[in-house]
Amino acid sequence: MNYRHSFHAGNSADVVKHSLLIALVRALQQKEGALTLIDTHAGCGLYDLGSEEAQRTGEAINGVLRAFADTNPLLDDYRAAVRAVNDGPEPRLYPGSPHILAQLLRPQDFLILNEKHPEDVHALRSAMRGTSAAVHQRDAYELWLALLPTQTSRGVVVVDPPYEQTDERARITATLAAASRKWAHGVTVIWYPLKDRATHSRWKDQLRRLGIPKFLCVEHWLYDDDQSGIYNGAGLFIVNPPYAFTQALPPLQKALCAALAPEGHSGEITSDWLGR
Repeated sequence: MNYRHSFHAGNSADVVKHSLLIALVRALQQKEGALTLIDTHAGCGLYDLGSEEAQRTGEAINGVLRAFADTNPLLDDYRAAVRAVNDGPEPRLYPGSPHILAQLLRPQDFLILNEKHPEDVHALRSAMRGTSAAVHQRDAYELWLALLPTQTSRGVVVVDPPYEQTDERARITATLAAASRKWAHGVTVIWYPLKDRATHSRWKDQLRRLGIPKFLCVEHWLYDDDQSGIYNGAGLFIVNPPYAFTQALPPLQKALCAALAPEGHSGEITSDWLGR
C-alpha cells in the first residue's frame, strides 16, 4: 500500500494519530526531565490542503474539517496545533508530525527529524526553518537504531512510513526487536494503515512474538463492516505508553470516534494490549 503523506494530509488517520501523539507527549511532559523526540519518516512537515495532491483525494473533508466542526473540548489541543500554522477560521495548511512535535517542545527537549526522499527533505527543511529541529536524510531504519539510546534519559520514536515497500512491515518488526534490546524503556509509536484484516492479524502475531511487555495497540476502524479492497482505517502501536496517557485514552477515543464517523456508520476505536 502506497501512503504518501501529501495525498492524505488532514484525513481521519491524521486526526487520530496527531491527537494521540499530542496526548502522549503531554503525558510524558508531566515529568520535568528532558525528552528526545525522533520522527523517522518525517515527510514534508507542512501540507497545503488546496494542493493538487490533497484535492485529488479530498480526504481532509472527512478528517480535519470534521474535527473543526466538532465542539468536544477533548479535541481542543489537536485543533490548537492545526490553528498554529493557519491564520484563518478554517485550516488551509496542515501540520505534519514534525510541526506538531515542534510545537510541543519545552526548552529542555530535543527534536530530530528524518526524511529520505530528496524532494520531501528539501520541503521539510524549509517548513522547519526557525525551529530547533535537527533534520537528517538517512535510511529511516538505520537512523532509528543509530540514535538509540536517546541523548536524554527519556524519549519517543515515531515511525510513520508510507508502506510503499513490500518488506516495510518486516523491516519495522526487525528494527523494533533490535531497538527494544538497546532501549527497553523507550517509547515507540508505529503508525499503520488498516486495509486487510488477515494481513494485519499475521503482522500482529509476529509482533506479539517479540515479547515486548508493554505493547499497546490502538485501532480506528471507520466502517461498521470492512469495505473490500479499500482503506478501512489506521492504527498505532505504542510501546511503553505512560500511565497518564492510557488513563486519558478512553474518553479521547470516544470523542475521536464520534467526530470522525462516516455518514451511515458509527465506526470504532479500540485499544488493547498486544499479547495479553
